[in-house]
Amino acid sequence: MMLPEHKEIIIRRQLEEGRKDRPTLDPQEMELIEQALAGSFHEHRTVNVRLFDEYEDTELTGIVVLIHTFRREIKLSMPEGEWQWIKIDEIVSARHVS
Repeated sequence: MMLPEHKEIIIRRQLEEGRKDRPTLDPQEMELIEQALAGSFHEHRTVNVRLFDEYEDTELTGIVVLIHTFRREIKLSMPEGEWQWIKIDEIVSARHVS
């Protein structure tokens, strides 16, 4: 028989084991990300953006329609009329889609 407190501890440990740290991007990688985002914005090119998550990264594909440099955010327009605001600091990679 297991006490609820012990069960919570076991579950918490399992979650923490799957966690990963935010990668540190070098200046060259940041430059590539910013170039891909700017190219998508100016040339209306589709870009694939990978966002950091502690457990599993997320990939989004769309066209950058707005860039807020002060807030360091982009607005990504995705298929079917959906869009999402994304903080640039959450992006770990961005590449143009061929």
